[in-house]
Amino acid sequence: MLKLYTYWRSTAAYRVRIALNLKGLDYESVPVHLVKDGGEQHKAEYRALNPQGLVPALVTEGGEVINQSMAIMEYLESTYPEIAIMPTDTLGQARCRSMAQMIVSDIHPLNNLRVLQLLKKSWNQTQVDVWYAHWIHEGFKALEQMLKGSQFSFMNQMFPCVSDICLVAQIYNANRFNVPLGDYPRLLEINQRCLELPAFKAAAPEAQLGEVDA
Repeated sequence: MLKLYTYWRSTAAYRVRIALNLKGLDYESVPVHLVKDGGEQHKAEYRALNPQGLVPALVTEGGEVINQSMAIMEYLESTYPEIAIMPTDTLGQARCRSMAQMIVSDIHPLNNLRVLQLLKKSWNQTQVDVWYAHWIHEGFKALEQMLKGSQFSFMNQMFPCVSDICLVAQIYNANRFNVPLGDYPRLLEINQRCLELPAFKAAAPEAQLGEVDA
């Protein structure tokens, strides 16, 4: 069975949980608490599994370890292609990867836990919140313009793709920090449609029973 090292509120781990659920794959969830005791991701046993000390990490059925959510989702798509999370045409695939990378490469890295923790050493909370919101708005403005009112992120694509997975996880994160998102109706519509699907509901942070800290 696949094994996923995850944290309930990790944006990147959330992406992979959605992908696994959409594909209908059984997996063992192994919680790695990113805050308790200074962060379990820093312990030697986890660093031996993933030297980067981040989640998620996926252990394949063959025992190989893959880190980085995009690489994991690409692996799942290639290995378990029966239920697709990528378009079949090359242009659609490129468009999907483009929008996904706008989130995972240009928005999320500037706003993830370790960056915010470092900023808090020099800035007050208001300054950190301004930083966070700035990069959300910069990315979401561009994404909103790229969308053409399709049900999910792709014109003529009627099922969720990797870019939708990344968007839903990032909107969850933005809502946590009370970033107003009213200027992005297309993004919010996609988010709402996705959240109505069982695969997304089961992957939601609050649905990870036994992991949620107080």
